[in-house]
Amino acid sequence: MKCHFFNDYSEGAHPRILEALQRCNDSQETGYGEDSFSLQAALILKSKMGTADVDVHFLSAGTQANFIAMAAMLRPYESVIAADSGHIAVHEAGAVESTGHKINTIAVAQGKLTPKDIQGVVDSHTDEHMVKPRVVFISQATEVGTIYAKAELEVISNVCKKNDLYLYVDGARLGSALMSERSDVTISDIAQFADMFYIGGTKNGALLGEAMVIVNPVLKKDFRYFLKQRGALLAKGRVLGVQFVELFIDDLYFDLAKHANAMAKKLSDGIVALGHSFLADSSTNQIFPILPNALIEKMKVDYGFYVWGKIDADHSSIRLVASWATKESAVDEFLTDLRTRS
Repeated sequence: MKCHFFNDYSEGAHPRILEALQRCNDSQETGYGEDSFSLQAALILKSKMGTADVDVHFLSAGTQANFIAMAAMLRPYESVIAADSGHIAVHEAGAVESTGHKINTIAVAQGKLTPKDIQGVVDSHTDEHMVKPRVVFISQATEVGTIYAKAELEVISNVCKKNDLYLYVDGARLGSALMSERSDVTISDIAQFADMFYIGGTKNGALLGEAMVIVNPVLKKDFRYFLKQRGALLAKGRVLGVQFVELFIDDLYFDLAKHANAMAKKLSDGIVALGHSFLADSSTNQIFPILPNALIEKMKVDYGFYVWGKIDADHSSIRLVASWATKESAVDEFLTDLRTRS
């Protein structure tokens, strides 16, 4: 096989991450996220966000982050509002449901919730005979590669405050979203609008790891108990802290996201030039071209990607994901083969 475009975590980690882990390997550190590296990483992230008034915790994976966040924010009778394409609703094996909470899913366009969507769910849940919506879950970027503009985040935040809802942002691909050529959102904006969110490392050059940021003071207390109870309080928490220091001590995190976006854009531009359309209007590192099924089968011989969904009897959408490590030569080769096999 010539190249995988399955996801943005097929490769291991950026060389600087591995070098940083090697440099500190023989030093002795406190465990459970209280090591000097994790404390330094938290301070760096607070500086990037322009606020010291947040708590930062490091977890190993995105599903784990979402699962624990929902458990921490929801009382037993409360629910979470999410797009029907949301990660917690589709790709987490019922993790949120396993904590005893309902997901109120909404069919949406382009993977994005609107204030009207949210208000509709709130208004339809009227009394104690029904679950009580309490959290709004959005992804930045979404599962189909689209992003929320600053104005969209602000109005969603406002409708959440109006209805006494928490706003949670899944940031598995937050780097890609922030570095989109269409983005007017900064990491400081996310910290302003969200009650809790995480900064994804696994899908942007880290070996593993996500940084959970808790903004709302109500949610800060006892969060480490949730981490411990659900197996997320790592004895060797330094492994996560070291990586986030390296990613954010300078602009490495953002540079890696820019590269992934640039490779996806080159793929997208080449596919458009060949006359194909797309399932979603993505400006991040995931794109969803619609191709003839016969062409998809030809391309699957040499390239790895997921068939995302059936469009009609003769066409399907596929997902192509570029990563921090995707080589431009691989993109060029894919586009050449796509053209010659069409």
